[in-house]
Amino acid sequence: MNAQQAERLTVTRVGGVADVRLNRPDKMNALDPVMFDALVEVSDDLAADPSLRCVVLSGEGPSFCAGLDFGSFQQMGDRPRATSSVSAIEEGRITHRAQQAVYGWTSLPVPVIAAVHGHALGGGVQLALGADIRIVAPDAKMSVLEIRWGLIPDMTGTQSLINLVGLDVAKELTFTGRMVSGTEAKELGLATRVSEDPRADALHLATEIAAKSPDAVRAAKRLFADAPKVSTADGFAQERAEISQLIGSANQVEQVKAFFDKREPSFSDPS
Repeated sequence: MNAQQAERLTVTRVGGVADVRLNRPDKMNALDPVMFDALVEVSDDLAADPSLRCVVLSGEGPSFCAGLDFGSFQQMGDRPRATSSVSAIEEGRITHRAQQAVYGWTSLPVPVIAAVHGHALGGGVQLALGADIRIVAPDAKMSVLEIRWGLIPDMTGTQSLINLVGLDVAKELTFTGRMVSGTEAKELGLATRVSEDPRADALHLATEIAAKSPDAVRAAKRLFADAPKVSTADGFAQERAEISQLIGSANQVEQVKAFFDKREPSFSDPS
């Protein structure tokens, strides 16, 4: 990251856990072009790190992410969409820059836990949905807000919403843009669990995950990612392929030995 991007997004590593925080508290962590770039650059860097075990994604200040920066939104009318810095498909990707700011976390090979407090609106809620797990404050305010501006969720949200809440609820939230609390988000499936301290609980969970075999965790994430996209037979075949690689591997043997020796395992990084 360059200096400006580093101001937008901070990364702290403790062991195999990366604590990633949106850092525009005075703007409720609203998304501007620099923030989009920072989210993409950091997710790319983390994806290439074999020592990474888990990621916690949260926001500094009063909110997780209030969505698109309003100043940036106003500028959309001042330039052709095709020349926008976030709208062109990037070489080697299936996304444009704004989609990749979310999809980079979805496609990260390790689990990503979003800790959501305050507001998660529009692009902010899509960013949270890009994580594997969402721990949300009960009084958080979440909305698929794009309809307010005559838009649609275009940062991978149409895909993630259907997978999490089902087609009819995804339509209702998108058509209305209504606000839901963290408590209702849990009931709908937008949130995994509710917590009075989402970041602390997310970091605790990340540490727990980081203590498990990284090969098994990464294999499980691959299988879950592919499950909605493949046939039942292909899904079973992928299970067989993954388990055949795990059984007898160094980290799998270490997991078993550590359990019976009543000690913490010592894993090698995935190759």
